[in-house]
Amino acid sequence: MQKNDIILKVEDISKQYRLGIVGTGTIADDLTRWWYLVRGKEDPFLKVGETNERSKKGNSDYVWSLKDISFDVMRGDVIGIIGKNGAGKSTLLKILSRVTSPTTGTIKSDGRIASLLEVGTGFHPELTGRENVFLNGAILGMTKKEITNKLDEIIEFSGCERYIDTPVKRYSSGMTVRLAFAVAAFLEPDILIVDEVLAVGDAEFQKKAIGKMKDISSGDNGRTVLFVSHNMAAVQNLCKKGILLVNGKINTMGNIDDVLRQYQMLNSNKEIDISNFNRKGIGSFRMIDVKINSLSDKVEKNTFRLGEKIEIVIKVQNLEANNFSNVRIIVGVYNLNDEGYLRFDSQTTNSSLTLAPSQTTTYICSIDEHINIKPDNYKLNIALFDNDDLMDYIDGVLNFDVENYDYYLTGKSIPNPELSKVFYKHQWQQQ
Repeated sequence: MQKNDIILKVEDISKQYRLGIVGTGTIADDLTRWWYLVRGKEDPFLKVGETNERSKKGNSDYVWSLKDISFDVMRGDVIGIIGKNGAGKSTLLKILSRVTSPTTGTIKSDGRIASLLEVGTGFHPELTGRENVFLNGAILGMTKKEITNKLDEIIEFSGCERYIDTPVKRYSSGMTVRLAFAVAAFLEPDILIVDEVLAVGDAEFQKKAIGKMKDISSGDNGRTVLFVSHNMAAVQNLCKKGILLVNGKINTMGNIDDVLRQYQMLNSNKEIDISNFNRKGIGSFRMIDVKINSLSDKVEKNTFRLGEKIEIVIKVQNLEANNFSNVRIIVGVYNLNDEGYLRFDSQTTNSSLTLAPSQTTTYICSIDEHINIKPDNYKLNIALFDNDDLMDYIDGVLNFDVENYDYYLTGKSIPNPELSKVFYKHQWQQQ
Protein backbone atom coordinates (compact mmCIF):
# COMPACT_ATOMS: atom_id res chain seq x y z
CA MET A 1 0.00 0.00 0.00
CA GLN A 2 1.18 3.53 -0.79
CA LYS A 3 0.81 6.41 1.63
CA ASN A 4 -1.56 8.19 -0.75
CA ASP A 5 -4.01 5.25 -0.90
CA ILE A 6 -7.55 5.91 0.28
CA ILE A 7 -7.80 4.23 3.69
CA LEU A 8 -11.27 5.52 4.61
CA LYS A 9 -14.11 6.43 2.26
CA VAL A 10 -17.26 8.09 3.58
CA GLU A 11 -20.18 8.34 1.17
CA ASP A 12 -23.38 10.29 1.85
CA ILE A 13 -23.45 9.58 5.59
CA SER A 14 -26.53 10.87 7.43
CA LYS A 15 -27.76 10.25 10.95
CA GLN A 16 -31.31 11.00 12.07
CA TYR A 17 -32.56 11.06 15.65
CA ARG A 18 -36.04 11.37 17.05
CA LEU A 19 -36.17 13.95 19.80
CA GLY A 20 -37.51 13.08 23.22
CA ILE A 21 -38.36 9.40 22.82
CA VAL A 22 -37.11 6.21 21.19
CA GLY A 23 -38.80 4.76 18.13
CA THR A 24 -41.35 6.55 15.97
CA GLY A 25 -43.64 7.27 18.88
CA THR A 26 -46.66 5.16 17.91
CA ILE A 27 -47.32 1.52 17.01
CA ALA A 28 -48.88 2.66 13.74
CA ASP A 29 -45.72 4.53 12.74
CA ASP A 30 -43.53 1.57 13.75
CA LEU A 31 -45.65 -0.76 11.59
CA THR A 32 -45.47 1.69 8.70
CA ARG A 33 -41.69 1.79 8.94
CA TRP A 34 -41.55 -2.05 9.06
CA TRP A 35 -43.90 -2.41 6.05
CA TYR A 36 -41.75 -0.09 3.94
CA LEU A 37 -38.64 -2.01 5.03
CA VAL A 38 -39.92 -5.48 4.03
CA ARG A 39 -40.93 -4.13 0.62
CA GLY A 40 -37.46 -2.71 0.10
CA LYS A 41 -38.64 0.90 0.03
CA GLU A 42 -37.11 3.96 1.68
CA ASP A 43 -38.06 4.65 5.27
CA PRO A 44 -40.87 7.27 4.99
CA PHE A 45 -39.68 9.00 8.14
CA LEU A 46 -36.37 9.88 6.48
CA LYS A 47 -38.28 12.42 4.41
CA VAL A 48 -38.98 14.49 7.49
CA GLY A 49 -36.65 16.16 9.89
CA GLU A 50 -34.87 19.46 10.35
CA THR A 51 -31.32 20.76 10.28
CA ASN A 52 -29.32 20.19 13.44
CA GLU A 53 -29.52 23.73 14.83
CA ARG A 54 -29.51 23.24 18.60
CA SER A 55 -30.16 26.90 19.48
CA LYS A 56 -33.44 27.21 17.60
CA LYS A 57 -36.83 25.72 18.32
CA GLY A 58 -38.01 23.38 15.57
CA ASN A 59 -41.36 22.09 14.36
CA SER A 60 -40.39 18.45 13.75
CA ASP A 61 -39.74 15.60 16.18
CA TYR A 62 -36.90 14.44 13.91
CA VAL A 63 -33.50 16.05 13.56
CA TRP A 64 -30.58 15.31 11.24
CA SER A 65 -27.50 15.15 13.44
CA LEU A 66 -25.51 14.60 10.23
CA LYS A 67 -26.67 15.14 6.67
CA ASP A 68 -24.99 13.99 3.43
CA ILE A 69 -21.40 13.78 4.70
CA SER A 70 -18.88 12.59 2.09
CA PHE A 71 -15.07 12.67 2.14
CA ASP A 72 -12.01 10.52 1.50
CA VAL A 73 -9.15 10.01 3.94
CA MET A 74 -5.76 9.14 2.50
CA ARG A 75 -3.33 6.83 4.28
CA GLY A 76 -1.16 8.91 6.60
CA ASP A 77 -3.52 11.91 6.69
CA VAL A 78 -3.92 13.81 9.96
CA ILE A 79 -7.32 15.48 9.83
CA GLY A 80 -8.81 17.87 12.36
CA ILE A 81 -12.61 17.83 12.62
CA ILE A 82 -13.87 21.06 14.15
CA GLY A 83 -17.14 22.87 14.77
CA LYS A 84 -19.28 24.30 17.52
CA ASN A 85 -20.92 22.14 20.19
CA GLY A 86 -23.73 20.15 18.61
CA ALA A 87 -22.32 20.40 15.08
CA GLY A 88 -22.15 16.59 14.76
CA LYS A 89 -18.44 15.94 15.34
CA SER A 90 -18.82 13.24 18.00
CA THR A 91 -21.68 11.59 16.10
CA LEU A 92 -19.46 11.35 13.03
CA LEU A 93 -16.62 9.78 15.02
CA LYS A 94 -19.00 7.28 16.64
CA ILE A 95 -20.20 6.24 13.19
CA LEU A 96 -16.63 5.92 11.89
CA SER A 97 -15.76 3.86 14.99
CA ARG A 98 -18.83 1.68 14.46
CA VAL A 99 -20.21 2.57 17.86
CA THR A 100 -23.44 3.53 16.12
CA SER A 101 -24.75 3.01 12.60
CA PRO A 102 -25.56 5.71 10.06
CA THR A 103 -29.17 6.17 9.02
CA THR A 104 -28.09 6.35 5.38
CA GLY A 105 -24.79 6.10 3.54
CA THR A 106 -21.80 3.78 3.56
CA ILE A 107 -18.29 3.67 5.05
CA LYS A 108 -15.42 1.69 3.57
CA SER A 109 -12.17 1.32 5.51
CA ASP A 110 -8.94 -0.51 4.79
CA GLY A 111 -7.35 -1.15 8.17
CA ARG A 112 -7.80 -1.51 11.88
CA ILE A 113 -9.54 1.40 13.67
CA ALA A 114 -8.87 2.39 17.29
CA SER A 115 -10.96 5.11 18.89
CA LEU A 116 -10.81 7.16 22.06
CA LEU A 117 -14.21 8.84 22.25
CA GLU A 118 -14.99 9.21 25.94
CA VAL A 119 -13.20 8.81 29.26
CA GLY A 120 -12.77 5.08 29.87
CA THR A 121 -14.08 3.96 26.48
CA GLY A 122 -13.87 0.17 26.36
CA PHE A 123 -12.46 -0.15 29.88
CA HIS A 124 -14.03 -2.49 32.42
CA PRO A 125 -14.05 -0.72 35.81
CA GLU A 126 -13.57 -3.94 37.81
CA LEU A 127 -10.47 -4.99 35.86
CA THR A 128 -7.01 -3.64 36.62
CA GLY A 129 -5.19 -1.29 34.28
CA ARG A 130 -2.97 -4.14 33.08
CA GLU A 131 -5.97 -6.40 32.40
CA ASN A 132 -7.71 -3.60 30.49
CA VAL A 133 -4.65 -3.18 28.28
CA PHE A 134 -4.94 -6.83 27.22
CA LEU A 135 -8.74 -6.53 26.88
CA ASN A 136 -8.51 -3.46 24.64
CA GLY A 137 -5.72 -5.01 22.61
CA ALA A 138 -7.81 -8.12 22.00
CA ILE A 139 -10.75 -5.95 20.91
CA LEU A 140 -8.43 -4.26 18.42
CA GLY A 141 -7.44 -7.65 17.04
CA MET A 142 -3.98 -7.85 18.60
CA THR A 143 -2.47 -11.15 19.68
CA LYS A 144 -1.37 -11.64 23.28
CA LYS A 145 2.26 -11.68 22.14
CA GLU A 146 1.89 -8.36 20.33
CA ILE A 147 0.29 -6.75 23.39
CA THR A 148 2.99 -8.15 25.70
CA ASN A 149 5.72 -6.70 23.49
CA LYS A 150 4.16 -3.22 23.79
CA LEU A 151 3.08 -3.46 27.43
CA ASP A 152 6.11 -1.77 29.02
CA GLU A 153 5.93 1.16 26.58
CA ILE A 154 2.21 1.60 27.21
CA ILE A 155 2.62 1.64 30.99
CA GLU A 156 5.60 4.02 30.87
CA PHE A 157 3.84 6.47 28.55
CA SER A 158 0.65 6.48 30.62
CA GLY A 159 2.50 7.39 33.81
CA CYS A 160 0.27 4.99 35.76
CA GLU A 161 2.96 2.47 36.77
CA ARG A 162 2.07 2.59 40.45
CA TYR A 163 -1.62 1.89 39.77
CA ILE A 164 -1.35 -0.52 36.84
CA ASP A 165 -2.52 -3.47 38.96
CA THR A 166 -5.33 -1.49 40.62
CA PRO A 167 -8.94 -1.70 39.32
CA VAL A 168 -9.67 1.12 36.88
CA LYS A 169 -12.73 2.17 38.91
CA ARG A 170 -10.27 3.72 41.39
CA TYR A 171 -8.52 5.78 38.70
CA SER A 172 -9.10 9.49 38.27
CA SER A 173 -10.55 10.58 34.92
CA GLY A 174 -7.12 11.91 33.92
CA MET A 175 -5.38 8.60 34.72
CA THR A 176 -8.04 6.70 32.77
CA VAL A 177 -7.51 8.90 29.71
CA ARG A 178 -3.75 8.53 29.97
CA LEU A 179 -3.94 4.73 29.93
CA ALA A 180 -6.66 4.58 27.30
CA PHE A 181 -4.71 6.86 24.96
CA ALA A 182 -1.52 4.86 25.49
CA VAL A 183 -3.34 1.65 24.56
CA ALA A 184 -4.90 3.19 21.45
CA ALA A 185 -1.63 4.76 20.26
CA PHE A 186 0.92 2.04 21.05
CA LEU A 187 -1.08 -0.89 19.71
CA GLU A 188 -0.58 0.69 16.29
CA PRO A 189 -4.00 0.89 14.65
CA ASP A 190 -4.14 1.88 11.00
CA ILE A 191 -6.62 4.65 11.89
CA LEU A 192 -6.59 6.43 15.26
CA ILE A 193 -9.73 8.39 16.15
CA VAL A 194 -9.43 10.80 19.08
CA ASP A 195 -12.29 12.91 20.42
CA GLU A 196 -12.13 15.81 22.90
CA VAL A 197 -11.03 13.48 25.72
CA LEU A 198 -7.47 14.86 25.73
CA ALA A 199 -8.89 17.98 27.38
CA VAL A 200 -9.30 15.89 30.54
CA GLY A 201 -5.56 15.40 30.83
CA ASP A 202 -3.13 17.95 32.22
CA ALA A 203 -1.00 20.22 30.01
CA GLU A 204 2.04 17.93 30.23
CA PHE A 205 0.03 14.91 29.08
CA GLN A 206 -1.66 16.83 26.25
CA LYS A 207 1.78 17.81 24.96
CA LYS A 208 2.95 14.19 25.15
CA ALA A 209 -0.21 12.92 23.45
CA ILE A 210 0.04 15.39 20.57
CA GLY A 211 3.72 14.53 20.19
CA LYS A 212 2.86 10.83 20.05
CA MET A 213 0.17 11.43 17.42
CA LYS A 214 2.73 13.34 15.37
CA ASP A 215 5.16 10.43 15.68
CA ILE A 216 2.67 7.75 14.63
CA SER A 217 1.46 9.81 11.67
CA SER A 218 4.92 10.66 10.30
CA GLY A 219 7.10 8.67 7.92
CA ASP A 220 6.24 6.50 4.94
CA ASN A 221 4.25 4.08 7.10
CA GLY A 222 2.54 6.80 9.11
CA ARG A 223 -0.81 6.00 10.67
CA THR A 224 -3.97 7.96 9.88
CA VAL A 225 -5.35 10.23 12.63
CA LEU A 226 -8.78 11.85 12.94
CA PHE A 227 -8.72 14.43 15.72
CA VAL A 228 -11.59 16.39 17.26
CA SER A 229 -10.80 19.23 19.66
CA HIS A 230 -11.90 22.72 20.62
CA ASN A 231 -8.26 23.58 21.24
CA MET A 232 -7.50 25.32 17.96
CA ALA A 233 -3.79 25.62 18.73
CA ALA A 234 -3.55 21.84 19.14
CA VAL A 235 -5.50 21.24 15.92
CA GLN A 236 -3.30 23.64 13.97
CA ASN A 237 -0.15 22.14 15.48
CA LEU A 238 -1.08 18.54 14.68
CA CYS A 239 -3.23 18.54 11.55
CA LYS A 240 -2.49 19.27 7.92
CA LYS A 241 -6.09 18.99 6.73
CA GLY A 242 -9.41 19.87 8.31
CA ILE A 243 -13.16 19.44 8.10
CA LEU A 244 -15.52 22.09 9.47
CA LEU A 245 -18.99 20.87 10.43
CA VAL A 246 -21.86 23.33 10.80
CA ASN A 247 -25.31 22.09 11.84
CA GLY A 248 -24.52 18.53 10.77
CA LYS A 249 -23.16 19.41 7.32
CA ILE A 250 -19.68 19.95 5.91
CA ASN A 251 -19.10 23.69 5.61
CA THR A 252 -15.42 23.69 4.61
CA MET A 253 -12.88 20.96 3.87
CA GLY A 254 -9.22 21.26 2.91
CA ASN A 255 -6.04 22.88 4.22
CA ILE A 256 -6.22 23.21 8.01
CA ASP A 257 -5.34 26.94 8.00
CA ASP A 258 -8.19 27.68 5.59
CA VAL A 259 -10.61 25.58 7.62
CA LEU A 260 -9.60 27.26 10.90
CA ARG A 261 -9.95 30.68 9.30
CA GLN A 262 -13.48 29.84 8.15
CA TYR A 263 -14.37 28.49 11.60
CA GLN A 264 -13.13 31.65 13.27
CA MET A 265 -15.10 33.80 10.83
CA LEU A 266 -18.26 31.93 11.84
CA ASN A 267 -17.60 33.01 15.42
CA SER A 268 -17.72 36.69 14.53
CA ASN A 269 -20.08 38.54 16.85
CA LYS A 270 -20.91 41.35 14.49
CA GLU A 271 -24.39 42.81 15.10
CA ILE A 272 -24.94 40.62 18.17
CA ASP A 273 -26.74 42.09 21.17
CA ILE A 274 -24.14 41.97 23.96
CA SER A 275 -26.85 42.07 26.61
CA ASN A 276 -27.12 38.29 26.14
CA PHE A 277 -23.42 37.62 26.78
CA ASN A 278 -22.09 35.82 29.83
CA ARG A 279 -20.49 38.43 32.02
CA LYS A 280 -18.87 38.85 35.41
CA GLY A 281 -18.86 41.72 37.91
CA ILE A 282 -21.05 43.64 40.32
CA GLY A 283 -22.96 45.25 37.47
CA SER A 284 -23.45 48.80 38.80
CA PHE A 285 -22.42 49.93 35.33
CA ARG A 286 -21.96 47.79 32.23
CA MET A 287 -21.17 47.80 28.55
CA ILE A 288 -24.12 48.19 26.21
CA ASP A 289 -22.23 48.52 22.92
CA VAL A 290 -18.70 47.93 21.59
CA LYS A 291 -17.36 48.62 18.11
CA ILE A 292 -14.08 49.22 16.28
CA ASN A 293 -13.71 52.11 13.83
CA SER A 294 -11.12 52.50 11.12
CA LEU A 295 -9.47 55.90 11.49
CA SER A 296 -8.57 55.94 7.79
CA ASP A 297 -12.04 55.04 6.47
CA LYS A 298 -13.94 56.65 9.39
CA VAL A 299 -16.34 53.69 9.47
CA GLU A 300 -17.12 50.78 11.78
CA LYS A 301 -15.59 47.52 10.51
CA ASN A 302 -14.73 43.99 11.62
CA THR A 303 -11.91 43.40 9.11
CA PHE A 304 -8.80 45.60 9.06
CA ARG A 305 -5.61 45.76 7.05
CA LEU A 306 -2.25 45.12 8.64
CA GLY A 307 -0.97 48.64 9.31
CA GLU A 308 -4.39 50.29 9.60
CA LYS A 309 -5.16 52.70 12.46
CA ILE A 310 -8.17 51.98 14.63
CA GLU A 311 -10.14 53.19 17.62
CA ILE A 312 -12.18 51.10 20.06
CA VAL A 313 -15.50 52.64 21.05
CA ILE A 314 -17.20 51.44 24.26
CA LYS A 315 -20.60 52.67 25.38
CA VAL A 316 -21.22 52.24 29.12
CA GLN A 317 -24.48 52.66 31.03
CA ASN A 318 -24.60 53.64 34.71
CA LEU A 319 -27.44 51.66 36.29
CA GLU A 320 -27.28 53.51 39.61
CA ALA A 321 -28.00 57.05 40.81
CA ASN A 322 -24.40 57.34 41.98
CA ASN A 323 -21.46 59.15 40.45
CA PHE A 324 -18.39 57.03 39.67
CA SER A 325 -15.24 59.15 39.64
CA ASN A 326 -12.59 56.48 39.16
CA VAL A 327 -13.67 54.34 36.22
CA ARG A 328 -10.98 52.06 34.80
CA ILE A 329 -11.28 50.24 31.46
CA ILE A 330 -8.99 47.42 30.35
CA VAL A 331 -9.15 46.08 26.78
CA GLY A 332 -7.29 42.89 25.90
CA VAL A 333 -6.72 41.73 22.31
CA TYR A 334 -6.49 37.94 22.04
CA ASN A 335 -6.48 35.48 19.18
CA LEU A 336 -9.14 32.79 19.26
CA ASN A 337 -6.69 30.39 20.92
CA ASP A 338 -6.70 32.78 23.92
CA GLU A 339 -3.15 34.00 23.34
CA GLY A 340 -2.80 37.63 24.43
CA TYR A 341 -1.39 40.15 21.94
CA LEU A 342 -2.25 43.68 23.08
CA ARG A 343 -3.50 45.34 26.26
CA PHE A 344 -4.90 48.85 26.68
CA ASP A 345 -5.43 50.11 30.25
CA SER A 346 -6.99 53.52 30.89
CA GLN A 347 -5.41 53.74 34.34
CA THR A 348 -1.86 53.64 32.98
CA THR A 349 -2.33 56.37 30.36
CA ASN A 350 -5.10 58.68 31.64
CA SER A 351 -6.37 60.35 34.73
CA SER A 352 -9.38 58.40 35.95
CA LEU A 353 -12.47 58.35 33.76
CA THR A 354 -15.85 59.36 35.24
CA LEU A 355 -19.44 58.22 34.89
CA ALA A 356 -22.39 60.43 35.82
CA PRO A 357 -25.43 59.07 37.71
CA SER A 358 -27.93 57.14 35.57
CA GLN A 359 -26.15 58.25 32.40
CA THR A 360 -24.73 56.53 29.33
CA THR A 361 -21.19 57.55 28.40
CA THR A 362 -19.05 56.69 25.38
CA TYR A 363 -15.34 56.04 25.88
CA ILE A 364 -12.94 55.95 22.94
CA CYS A 365 -9.54 54.25 22.99
CA SER A 366 -7.55 55.62 20.05
CA ILE A 367 -4.59 53.48 19.00
CA ASP A 368 -1.77 55.84 18.04
CA GLU A 369 0.26 53.16 16.27
CA HIS A 370 -0.78 51.13 13.25
CA ILE A 371 -2.06 47.58 13.81
CA ASN A 372 1.14 45.55 13.74
CA ILE A 373 -0.06 42.09 14.85
CA LYS A 374 0.03 39.22 12.39
CA PRO A 375 -2.93 38.53 10.07
CA ASP A 376 -5.34 36.38 12.05
CA ASN A 377 -8.72 36.38 13.80
CA TYR A 378 -8.93 38.22 17.12
CA LYS A 379 -11.36 39.02 19.92
CA LEU A 380 -11.71 41.78 22.51
CA ASN A 381 -11.93 40.95 26.22
CA ILE A 382 -13.09 44.06 28.10
CA ALA A 383 -13.24 44.71 31.84
CA LEU A 384 -14.77 47.73 33.62
CA PHE A 385 -13.69 48.67 37.15
CA ASP A 386 -14.63 51.20 39.81
CA ASN A 387 -11.31 51.55 41.62
CA ASP A 388 -10.47 47.87 42.24
CA ASP A 389 -14.06 46.58 42.08
CA LEU A 390 -14.91 44.65 38.92
CA MET A 391 -18.17 46.02 37.55
CA ASP A 392 -18.44 44.26 34.20
CA TYR A 393 -16.35 41.80 32.17
CA ILE A 394 -17.06 40.06 28.85
CA ASP A 395 -14.74 37.54 27.22
CA GLY A 396 -14.95 37.84 23.43
CA VAL A 397 -17.31 40.81 23.32
CA LEU A 398 -16.28 41.51 19.72
CA ASN A 399 -14.40 39.59 17.02
CA PHE A 400 -12.35 41.16 14.25
CA ASP A 401 -9.89 40.11 11.56
CA VAL A 402 -6.52 41.47 10.48
CA GLU A 403 -5.57 40.84 6.84
CA ASN A 404 -2.16 40.92 5.20
CA TYR A 405 -1.32 44.19 3.48
CA ASP A 406 1.50 46.45 2.31
CA TYR A 407 2.58 47.24 5.87
CA TYR A 408 6.02 48.61 4.96
CA LEU A 409 4.63 50.67 2.04
CA THR A 410 6.95 48.96 -0.43
CA GLY A 411 4.23 47.73 -2.76
CA LYS A 412 4.45 44.21 -1.35
CA SER A 413 2.45 42.27 1.20
CA ILE A 414 4.47 40.56 3.93
CA PRO A 415 5.55 37.07 2.81
CA ASN A 416 4.91 34.27 5.32
CA PRO A 417 3.29 36.56 7.93
CA GLU A 418 2.58 33.57 10.15
CA LEU A 419 6.27 33.42 11.06
CA SER A 420 5.96 36.46 13.32
CA LYS A 421 3.44 37.65 15.92
CA VAL A 422 4.17 41.37 15.56
CA PHE A 423 5.78 43.64 12.99
CA TYR A 424 7.73 46.89 13.38
CA LYS A 425 8.55 49.37 10.68
CA HIS A 426 12.29 49.55 10.21
CA GLN A 427 15.03 50.60 7.83
CA TRP A 428 18.14 48.79 6.56
CA GLN A 429 21.40 50.60 5.85
CA GLN A 430 24.60 49.51 4.25
CA GLN A 431 27.86 51.03 5.49
